[in-house]
Amino acid sequence: MGIHDRPYMREEGGYGPRGGLGGGGSALGRLTMLSVNTWIIIICIAVFILDGMLPAQFVSSGRVMVPEGQQIDWSQVEPDFENAVLNHPQRSPVRIEGARPFMWYVPMVDISTRTQVATGEYYQMQPIEAMLHFSTARGLGISEQGVSIYNMEFWRLIGFQFLHSHDYFPHLLFNMIGLFFFGPLVERYLGSKRYLAFYLLCGIFGALLYVTLNVGGLVAQNVTGRPVAIPGLLFNDPSTPLIGASAGVFGVLMAGAKLAPNATVLLLFIIPMKFKYLAYGLVAFALFIVITGGRNAGGEAGHLGGALAGWYFIRNTHHLHGFFDFLGRADPTSHHYRKNKKKSGGSAGGASRQEVDRILDKINREGLNSLSDREKKILREASRDQ
Repeated sequence: MGIHDRPYMREEGGYGPRGGLGGGGSALGRLTMLSVNTWIIIICIAVFILDGMLPAQFVSSGRVMVPEGQQIDWSQVEPDFENAVLNHPQRSPVRIEGARPFMWYVPMVDISTRTQVATGEYYQMQPIEAMLHFSTARGLGISEQGVSIYNMEFWRLIGFQFLHSHDYFPHLLFNMIGLFFFGPLVERYLGSKRYLAFYLLCGIFGALLYVTLNVGGLVAQNVTGRPVAIPGLLFNDPSTPLIGASAGVFGVLMAGAKLAPNATVLLLFIIPMKFKYLAYGLVAFALFIVITGGRNAGGEAGHLGGALAGWYFIRNTHHLHGFFDFLGRADPTSHHYRKNKKKSGGSAGGASRQEVDRILDKINREGLNSLSDREKKILREASRDQ
């Protein structure tokens, strides 16, 4: 963590959004001053608006219902979207993170005779949502032909974190409010690059926990021939879309509960309560929904995965360094940069790492005003080196 990113080294104080890298008076300078947290919010909102302006499209769930005994030459078959029929909502897959819960039945017709030979199941999605959403099937490469590593679409582990449902605006609103109010606290503590790694990893772990519980449910269902009453397992369709920043937001909440547990926050902007009670209460609610198989249990599983990752990484921040090691020395949080710093003898001005740590410990014990002019100078020089 850069010295300048520590909360007690910033003169303005508070938990609001802060500027980031470099800057100046120009438009480009103002953009580069934006924090990573602010950029995440901007990207999520921009994707939501842009995707909403584009025409929706049908996306195959990967399943086709074929009459028993029917032999089909699939090279001569195409979907007839004009005659698609919306499935009854009560028979649709569980909504995950606000994704559309409705399944469409699309006739699969023979190209030459235009007669229906099968029925395909499709979701209707916006184009960017279709390209970036995550699901158990797409993440594991599951198709009608089986499971293939060549069909695994790993980029969706990142992409789904910047999508939000166009059918449920509060999905975007509440996530962005969470990031706006609580993200800056965590980013100040971690520094910009480690905060980005933190956010993305919380989202990834949310998806991984969802997949684990979904695969467990599918295995149990295949073994018994029906959904069994095993608390916590997810029996929804493996093609069900997973979208949203909620896993990352839950990670941020858990980190905030560690950094400022007794800070007062307003639940629903009305009820004052301590930060730690808000964070742990939301996690307890998510756990209850997952265990009981309640509404949006899959989405709550993603929340739990993000919360677990946030709890772990805020206590083991050294694991965040390697996420951007491919940037090498350009990234002050990288392994390569830290090795170079050790070889060069530590911080600027001749101060050792141990001396800087001693001063930081003194701040924690006695406050910033307890430092001498020399100690403040050492910290300023160390901050410029980060």
